Amino acid sequence: MILGKKLVVVLPAYNAEKTLKQTFDELPHEYLDDVILVDDHSSDDTSKVSRELGVKTIIHSQNKGYGGNQKTCYREALKLGADIVVMVHPDYQYSPPLTAAMGAMIASGEYDMVLGSRIIGGNVLSGGMPLYKYVANRGLTLFQNLLLDAKLSEYHTGFRAFSREVLETLPLEENSDDFVFDNEMILQALFFNFRIGEISCPTKYFEEASSINFQRSVVYGLGVLGRTFKFVMHKKNLKTSHLFNANGKKLDSGDPSP
Repeated sequence: MILGKKLVVVLPAYNAEKTLKQTFDELPHEYLDDVILVDDHSSDDTSKVSRELGVKTIIHSQNKGYGGNQKTCYREALKLGADIVVMVHPDYQYSPPLTAAMGAMIASGEYDMVLGSRIIGGNVLSGGMPLYKYVANRGLTLFQNLLLDAKLSEYHTGFRAFSREVLETLPLEENSDDFVFDNEMILQALFFNFRIGEISCPTKYFEEASSINFQRSVVYGLGVLGRTFKFVMHKKNLKTSHLFNANGKKLDSGDPSP
């Protein structure tokens, strides 16, 4: 708990058995109220390791995709009564100890959403990010900042924190179940005028760390371009999009668990 706010970490997992324990061990547990792992039908022992660590574990009976996994993560965190939810990839690519700092930024009341930026520190290439991904990241970020009139250092990090209000307000059920879900969330947060903060986050790229291949990266990039144009068209009342409809389908948060 941070400043009286219930902090829940969610771990969207797929074949993460080799890195899960290291990620979990480095979380700042003294500040966490709950940890939830959603296993997206892994073919390894991710769920077994998770249960051995005492983590609340949910297993998808079939693969629902990265976005579909996150929807389950957030739905379950809201049911537990979370005030702040931090998504940490269990592949140990991001820095787990920063979870508390990101949660505190939201608990302070200054931000509604916080992104762990790989770019601010300036060491992303030395951390192992492939050059083509770095170039694409910078190009897409520049493109989105220009069209969205925003000033984020990047839109593509997988290390994020959200207030409960964000997760209950955004029409997340309207979003893709694929990787572009991440970008859709940022676009929606900007559209609904939530305050987005960033924190420098070192990252590591290694064999066990999850990373989409070149083909999937191209699909993701095209999806980002398409969603950005939808944002602009909707904002200018030229063409409506379900992604930015305030009455769109939201997560069913249910009743907080006792």
